[in-house]
Amino acid sequence: MTDQNTPEGNDTTPGDGTPEVTSWSALPPTPAETPVDQQQNYTQPLPPFQQPAPLATTTAPVRRAGGLTATVLVGALLLGGGAGVGGAAWYDAWKNDDGTTSASSSGSGAIKATNAAAGPSGSVEKVASSVLPSVVKINVTGGSGTGSGSGIVLKADGTILTNNHVVSLAGDNGTITVNFNNGKTVKATVVGTDPVTDMAVIKAEGVSDLTPATIGKSSDLQVGQSVVAVGSPYGLNATVTTGIVSALNRPVSVQAENETPSNPLQQFGFGEQQQQQQAPANNSTTYPAIQTDAAINPGNSGGPLVDMNGRVVGVNSSIRTADSSSLSGSGGSIGLGFAIPIDEVLPIVNQIVDGETPTHARLAVTVSDVTAKTLAQGAQVQSVQSGGAADKAGLKKGDVITKVDEDLIDGSESLIATIRGHRPDDKVTLTYLRGTETRTTTATLGSDAESDNS
Repeated sequence: MTDQNTPEGNDTTPGDGTPEVTSWSALPPTPAETPVDQQQNYTQPLPPFQQPAPLATTTAPVRRAGGLTATVLVGALLLGGGAGVGGAAWYDAWKNDDGTTSASSSGSGAIKATNAAAGPSGSVEKVASSVLPSVVKINVTGGSGTGSGSGIVLKADGTILTNNHVVSLAGDNGTITVNFNNGKTVKATVVGTDPVTDMAVIKAEGVSDLTPATIGKSSDLQVGQSVVAVGSPYGLNATVTTGIVSALNRPVSVQAENETPSNPLQQFGFGEQQQQQQAPANNSTTYPAIQTDAAINPGNSGGPLVDMNGRVVGVNSSIRTADSSSLSGSGGSIGLGFAIPIDEVLPIVNQIVDGETPTHARLAVTVSDVTAKTLAQGAQVQSVQSGGAADKAGLKKGDVITKVDEDLIDGSESLIATIRGHRPDDKVTLTYLRGTETRTTTATLGSDAESDNS
């Protein structure tokens, strides 16, 4: 079955029914009794997290992903709190007047505590202390429920970046609030959204002294380098996890919850299908992702992936789960998380902040995966829009695009992700097969602003 990617930012509570498998849905659990060799893998957007009921009022819960995980987690926190109180009492009983601890109240051999060493530059401790003030928890209430995700402070005046799928739950009449790292909560409104790149900008009300995040360059990333993810998984705000960059330019496609999977014929920037790119009918988002093994879970969406200098290099947006035989809950991290590269979306974000309509690059073709009868890997051109970028570059129906600049193209999704990573008017070198002959051409990408449908 085709991989399905699910945005991870909003984390919602499932309904009583079990919907059909879709590619942008609640993260599914891995059935305990399903043999490993029969399980299927899914990459899915992290849904909004919904707070479970208090433990004291919860009877034995139905075993479902998300609900059980959250309940167990709350129980663990309560137990930890009890242990903390006991520990504090023990600490006070053994604490000397001078603030040091000892194994006994007298004697010259007292064991004394020393101050913890400050984290060195480039350590996770340093990164966390610098980034946490710039990360918020976003709470959303709408007609279809409530949820929470994460956000990145862009400006001191309350301008915050997050995923579109985090705030879309609010709809037209919902409410959005923001929890800051210092405990303050304020209302927020949507400045603008871009479903194509899954970006949204919101504005927190009545604030003026926030700490903006430092924006880095995702193009500087290398596979294997350390990164840190910050956000509010399962509603636990100010959570820090760490890992490495597992892969770069990983083609990831996510689809909205309760939408049917997209047609195998991937269409973008072509004729009447341009509307699908500007405001996708199936809310499909395809991007060249940063893959990381840092733990990312429902509620992390919209939060930053940062390098070891504390610079934002990506926006955490989706995860891959082990199985999707049930959509009754949300699956957790298995070390396959995906972030949208900041380089690819920063121009879009600036357009939203400036009150402009976001624009996207167009090659102006429809493409499909290459059939199994041919040995070539790539995206096969099915149609070319007259006067579009591909047409001007000399592409024809049947050509198989195998590279864009130095990026290998192994299918239609890969081509879409790569083109989406560029901007209008960018010049790209296309390598393609026409029959058995390998050719190259230069294309100047168009803009969906030029389309009559956008």
